[in-house]
Amino acid sequence: SRETLSIVGLHRSQWVGLEGAPTTSTVSIHSPLKNEKIGLGATVINDELGYENFVYVNGAFSYTIQVSEKTKLALGLSAGFIHYNLDRVGFLDDESVFQDPFFSNFTNRWNPNFGAGAYLHQNRWYIGLSAPRILNTNYNESALDPNIDYIALERIGYYLTGGYVFDFGENLKFKPSTVIKVTNGAPITFDLSAHFLFNETFWIGGSYRYNQDTSTLGALADFQISPQMRIGYAYEHYITDLRPYTGGTHEILLMFEVFKPTKRVKSPRYF
Repeated sequence: SRETLSIVGLHRSQWVGLEGAPTTSTVSIHSPLKNEKIGLGATVINDELGYENFVYVNGAFSYTIQVSEKTKLALGLSAGFIHYNLDRVGFLDDESVFQDPFFSNFTNRWNPNFGAGAYLHQNRWYIGLSAPRILNTNYNESALDPNIDYIALERIGYYLTGGYVFDFGENLKFKPSTVIKVTNGAPITFDLSAHFLFNETFWIGGSYRYNQDTSTLGALADFQISPQMRIGYAYEHYITDLRPYTGGTHEILLMFEVFKPTKRVKSPRYF
């Protein structure tokens, strides 16, 4: 949908100040082929949560259908592997932990997974529905033991997204957007955000995230340094009982895009 070779790096530090707080680093690269209806991509995600570590490696394929003169529908599939590991240093070296039926049977291997999604969009609006990981993956062998109740299971998560860009003047635009996440066995999460775009180069705005367990307020700034380079920063502040114990969440984005000399993509690209 970016209509060019796009390389994106993202780092997120959550609950800063808490020991073992989650950190996530992502690198992705994606591009249309000569047949511009087809796109290919790859993503690597490293997710740290305390002593746990997840590594996601995925390849992606998309096919775009021209629904009308201005509207496109992209259908996507992804396939890859997830690696789960529990760090032995400082945790599994405790003999009592080995006696726990879960931690004595944790998996340290690669598990396959698949994803699918659909993305309907024009230059000013978009709506999407996706399930990045479709398979229910067990991360411990104890799930096979009928005497053990606890199962470390990754369940399917569904994401519904949408956004629209309004003109507020010649050099000012306004973009509200939302993400709704639904996972079986977990609270529904709602993300609402609103951003202003100045002179087609500088985004600034805020966000609100809610589920029954926690809520956050956020702020974002995003600058198009050049047609090829974009950098962004976001901050989330917790407004629930977690607030006194954490410095919030910080996220940094860096995007680099390569344009063919003979072709210019739609400019600007709002999504």
